[in-house]
Amino acid sequence: MIQARGLELRAGSALLLEGATFQIAPGDRIGLVGRNGAGKTTLMKVLSGVALPASGDVVTSGDVGYLPQDPRTGDLEVIAMDRILSARGLDETIRQLRAAESQMGDDRTGERAAKRWGRLEEEFQQQGGYAAESEAASIASSLGLPERVLVQPLSTLSGGQRRRVELARILFSGAPTLLLDEPTNHLDADSIAWLRTFLASHKGGFVIISHDGSLLEATVNKVFYLDANRCVLDLYNLGWKAYLTAREADEKRRKRERANAEKQASILHAQADRMRYKATKAKAAQNMDKRAARLISGLEGVRKAERVAKLRFPTPQACGKTPLQAKELSKSYGSLEIFTDVDLAIDRGSKVVVLGLNGAGKTTLLRILSGIEPADTGEIHLGHGAKLGYYAQEHETLQTQMSVLENLTRVAPNLNDTELRSVLGSFLFSGDAVVKPAGVLSGGEKTRLALAMLVVSSANVLLLDEPTNNLDPASREEILGALANYEGAVILVTHDEGAVSALNPERVLLLPDGVEDLWNEDYLDLIALA
Repeated sequence: MIQARGLELRAGSALLLEGATFQIAPGDRIGLVGRNGAGKTTLMKVLSGVALPASGDVVTSGDVGYLPQDPRTGDLEVIAMDRILSARGLDETIRQLRAAESQMGDDRTGERAAKRWGRLEEEFQQQGGYAAESEAASIASSLGLPERVLVQPLSTLSGGQRRRVELARILFSGAPTLLLDEPTNHLDADSIAWLRTFLASHKGGFVIISHDGSLLEATVNKVFYLDANRCVLDLYNLGWKAYLTAREADEKRRKRERANAEKQASILHAQADRMRYKATKAKAAQNMDKRAARLISGLEGVRKAERVAKLRFPTPQACGKTPLQAKELSKSYGSLEIFTDVDLAIDRGSKVVVLGLNGAGKTTLLRILSGIEPADTGEIHLGHGAKLGYYAQEHETLQTQMSVLENLTRVAPNLNDTELRSVLGSFLFSGDAVVKPAGVLSGGEKTRLALAMLVVSSANVLLLDEPTNNLDPASREEILGALANYEGAVILVTHDEGAVSALNPERVLLLPDGVEDLWNEDYLDLIALA
């Protein structure tokens, strides 16, 4: 259980939430919603104990499993399965068992090692033993992590695979309270369906941040709406569909109450104006003004139209007929072969979507094409005037210690301060927000900053890796509109069918085989599975 009392959250000097009191009890399945940048991720960090509130307190009883939006594991040389097992401490027991086994054949240490092995084996069985290992493997498989991936070090896995390892670890932990920030990012359709069933049957409580309405509809029985305009947390003891109806009714009620109060206040002010210059009625006029002020001050705030980032991808600078070519690209991580002999030719203005199952190398290919990561074999040729713009799904292009403004300055040194702030303003960064370090931004804010950096780049080839992740529906629509109107070349990796439809690609590249084909609507069925 988690109890929060009088929580106040701030981002720098900006108020995000004030006076929030609530609890998360067993059986509470809560959807935490609100626009990008409202403070949802900040609230999750505070509830998990990773961050502290500006004021108020959080009291936790029992274990809490927390999946952050951008999980960062410590040692990337840890085997994926060991990382999952570490949620119950099994990884350390298994490591000691392996060490004891390796010493049992030694004449000098064999007897002591055998006794230690027996003690560790008993401890392992008390922790759940091989049944627990089987449970962990089953959860991992349900999240699209086959056995061949589980025996690999985390350093060899894609960002999406590492995030699924972290999700598997949290679900395997058995924690009664779960805090899940965008858990469906990087999941295919089958894995999302399995997660929906898992959460619906979870006996404890959970809080989930998600833009997936179908997931919220199937799993939550309460909704917490973080209103960025009023800086309050509205609590609805309702399922998803009932919440949507109730919230709209609440907004209409607030508008109606405000309109009535403003009308009454206007009448009182007018009456006071007529009376205030008469000495005998000056006191009565003051009282009317005070009554009018009380009428207005007692009202709840009305929701303002939420601002949406205005996005237009850059007008591409002139380039040759084929700005990007790749020949015979191959990549492996240790014994894990990702893809071999991939050829690609990107003509000026062409649109290509890359498809493949999770772990097929889609992100790796974009990292190689962008120059961030080397291929094992093959060559990349940039044509005349080629300028690449890379959007990374893990936001690696951001310098987390630098401010929002400094990150934009780094990629557009030719723009002056006023021009940079104007661009950032169109992406909803203004005032103190432009001097915040990029590392403290929410996932949606990082996405907006990374896209702003693309906008000022004048790139004529965009490499886009899951550009609609972490975005609210309105911001996603902006991305789709920008994709539809961009005149340059695009190589797109996505699980979002709407993004592919907006791009209207001419070709598809299928990984890991590197097969290229003309696009047709039949490939849409593969998008959600990719």
